[in-house]
Amino acid sequence: MAKGCLSPSSGAGGDGSGGQERCRSENRPVPEPGPNEVLLRMHSVGICGSDVHYWQHGRIGDFVVKDPMVLGHEASGTVVKVGAGVTHLKPGDRVAIEPGVPREMDEFCKTGRYNLSPTIFFCATPPDNGNLCRYYKHSASYCYKLPDNVTFEEGALIEPLSVGIHACKRAGVTLGSKVFVSGSGPIGLVNVLVAKMMGAAAVVITDLSASRLQKAKEMGADFTIQVKNETPQEVASKVESLLGCMPEITVECTGVQACIQAGIYATRSGGTLVLVGLGPDMVTVPIVNAAVREVDIRGIFRYCNTWPVAIALLASKRINVKPLVTHRFPLEKALEAFETTKRGEGVKVMLKCDPSDHSP
Repeated sequence: MAKGCLSPSSGAGGDGSGGQERCRSENRPVPEPGPNEVLLRMHSVGICGSDVHYWQHGRIGDFVVKDPMVLGHEASGTVVKVGAGVTHLKPGDRVAIEPGVPREMDEFCKTGRYNLSPTIFFCATPPDNGNLCRYYKHSASYCYKLPDNVTFEEGALIEPLSVGIHACKRAGVTLGSKVFVSGSGPIGLVNVLVAKMMGAAAVVITDLSASRLQKAKEMGADFTIQVKNETPQEVASKVESLLGCMPEITVECTGVQACIQAGIYATRSGGTLVLVGLGPDMVTVPIVNAAVREVDIRGIFRYCNTWPVAIALLASKRINVKPLVTHRFPLEKALEAFETTKRGEGVKVMLKCDPSDHSP
C-alpha cells in the first residue's frame, strides 16, 4: 500500500543552491505508528509561503534541502491507527496537527517554550518530512481532537492562526490597544483576527495589494493603507493619522526592510514592535530611534501552547478563519496549487488529500 506525496528535489550540487526546485508526486510505504504515535489519513493541508520558498530556492536561512523532502505543515486528518501507549485518541477521531514536536526535554521545554528547542522536529523543515501526503504518522501528544463543529480546513488553519496568537501575546495586545499590522497576507490577516479578538480598539493594516486590503477589511481591519511609493516615515505618518495616535503595538509580517523601518517609526514611544516576517539576514533599521523612545523590538519563532486556545476559539465561533481559504485543489494537482500560491493569487490555497472526501 502506498501514499502520494509532494517532494522537492535538491538543486545543482545537491545543496539546494542551484536553480529552481523541482516538485513531483511519489509513492512511499504507509508508515507504521510507533509508541505514542498515531497514523493519520490526511484530509486538508494548506500551502505556506515557506513551502513555496523551499520549492523555489531549496533553503530558508540555515535550513537547506539536501534530500527530497515532503512539504506541508498546516494540516488536519483522521486517526486510522494508534501506537502503543496512546489513550486520548482512537481511530475515527478528527485531529489538527501541531507540526513542531520536541525531541528531548531540554531547558526550553521545561520552561514551556518548546518552540525554541534546537533539536525540535518540525514538519517540512529540512531534514524533517512534512505531511502533504495520503497517510502520515505523528506524535499523538501533538495531535488535537477537533470538536464536531470545527471543520478539517479550520483545523489545518490552526497553524497560521497560531502564529497570530503567539505574536499578539508577545506584543501584549489587550483591551483598547491600537495596533498596526504590516502586510496583508495570510499571517497579517490572522493577526488582525487575533488582535481584534484580544480587545484591540482599532487595527490599521498596510499592503501593496488592494485586493488583499479589501480582504483585511472584510476580516475586521478598521483602516487600510495601500502602500505605493511612500517613505517609511510617510507610512508611519499615515498610520498615526488614521488611528488618531501612534499605535502602542506594531506587528510586522513582511520581513521587508522598509516595512521594518516604518514599524519602528510608527510605534508609540514605550510601545512594542513584533517581528513576524522573515527577510534578509541583515537589514538596516533606525535602531537609535527605537532605543531613545524605548520601543521594544521582539521576535517570534513559530508558536507554542496555542492549539488548545485556537480550538476553543474556533469551536466557540469567537474567530472565523474560513474566509482565508480562497482556492482548493486535490493532491493530484499539487503542482498547480503551488503555482497558484507562487503567483500570489487569493489568500490561502488548500490541498485535499483524501480522494473520497474533498469537503471543507
